[in-house]
Amino acid sequence: MQHVNVVIADDHQLFITGLRSILSDVDGFDINLMEIANTGEELLNILKSQIPDLLILDLNMPERDGLDVLGSIGKKYDDMRILALTMYDESKIVKSAFKAGVDGYVLKSSGKDELVRAITEVLEGQTFMGEGVSLNGVSHKGGRKSDNDVQFQDRFIKKYNLTKREIEILRLISSAMSNKEIAKELFISDQTVSVHRKNIMRKLGVSNTAGLIKIAYDNSLI
Repeated sequence: MQHVNVVIADDHQLFITGLRSILSDVDGFDINLMEIANTGEELLNILKSQIPDLLILDLNMPERDGLDVLGSIGKKYDDMRILALTMYDESKIVKSAFKAGVDGYVLKSSGKDELVRAITEVLEGQTFMGEGVSLNGVSHKGGRKSDNDVQFQDRFIKKYNLTKREIEILRLISSAMSNKEIAKELFISDQTVSVHRKNIMRKLGVSNTAGLIKIAYDNSLI
């Protein structure tokens, strides 16, 4: 059984009490709750001396909110996995959180089973996006793409040897379109879309749609 150190950053005591109980029911992991931070500043102070394996982060906290804190920690601690557990379902906030370094995003309205699944998948190195969470609706950057953006995209495409069709499908996947919807958009079969999706996942080394969306966002494709 893998030992996992966890820090919770949230200012709602009743919610923390419930979360403690859920953490004890995550199969396959021996979870130790190291610290609880009730504010963004408390969290930053904790991380100066203790780095957990998993940070469960509310985006709405006093003093400094979660997105602000992520700006300081998201890319700094490579070995720390971050799960955003929040009430915000706006796509712009979801995108910002993934861009800042979260590995999973779950709404507080989710049930226990989904939260356990999110914790498990994030600890296993996967990207998780909960029910009701969407990246659709807001473009990656407003206005026309700069020359730097285009060059960045070209390097990404060449690095992973993606075809024009695969890039097209990746962008549509990132718009939360189903295989059927993509097939209709491109006048191809559902099966062809499924094959392209699997090939894209293989090339990019991800195992789920959320992982694809995160990579597309990180590389300015959406």
